[in-house]
Amino acid sequence: MTVVLSATDLHKTYGRGVGIFEALKGVNLEIAAGESVAIVGKSGSGKSTLMHLLALMDEPTRGTIRLEGADSRTLRGRARNRARNKTFGFVFQQFFLTANQTVLENVMLPLKIAGVGRKDRRRRATAALAQLGMVDKARNKAVNLSGGQKQRAVIARALVNDPRVIFADEPTGNLDSATGAAVEDILFGLNRDHGITLVIVTHDPDLAARCDRRIYVRDGLVHDEEAAA
Repeated sequence: MTVVLSATDLHKTYGRGVGIFEALKGVNLEIAAGESVAIVGKSGSGKSTLMHLLALMDEPTRGTIRLEGADSRTLRGRARNRARNKTFGFVFQQFFLTANQTVLENVMLPLKIAGVGRKDRRRRATAALAQLGMVDKARNKAVNLSGGQKQRAVIARALVNDPRVIFADEPTGNLDSATGAAVEDILFGLNRDHGITLVIVTHDPDLAARCDRRIYVRDGLVHDEEAAA
């Protein structure tokens, strides 16, 4: 088993003095390359904080995160941003698309941040949209898309840098059940067919049940882990 992400004695504290809040209280976990994992918990349990730390979007107060064996504390500034942009793709409940830009422009954004040339950006973004059946929407402005189309565009944007890990935070939360199921199928298809590690943060037990493994977070701690039957 190749471990792509690991956390050791992970703590995250916000505030100081009487207003201090300990969001994570010593989390230990490993995520293997190519598996699908659900991080499950109620609002305020610490599950989104855990995802932000694993995705190098925030830094722990104490503890260690390793990305493919390398201590993330060695990554600073631009090196940290490059590692995050190269390794991870992100799919959120809120789409975070720039409304008045085209779908193609939105999907190209991670490549622009990475310094990829415009011609190559267009080629790779168009290929990512083709995977999601969205090439015909490339010139549409994001504001004119349906909810399901917006989430497909977000997944295309997550794929454009050939990530090894996709983080999905309540990816179907803003979608109706039929559209949500279609988006789930896309994400699990990417995991199954392309070996992309899938980390889903959710409080939806049905979505969590589709994952290889479920990690339950309560009051800032991992209380138990459950593999699929």
